[in-house]
Amino acid sequence: MLKWTLIFFVLALIAGLLGFSGVAGAASTVAQVLFVIFLVLLVISAISRAVRGGTP
Repeated sequence: MLKWTLIFFVLALIAGLLGFSGVAGAASTVAQVLFVIFLVLLVISAISRAVRGGTP
């Protein structure tokens, strides 16, 4: 998930540099949404592992 976030972030940067503001905005929004989903899943995973007593 983090890989896709970085891909969309780089796409947004390249599109912004080339002047494609619509594509850059869309890619930036997708990257932000994916990053938030990644963070939520990371926290849920860390909590579930701590509750089960797994190693970090």
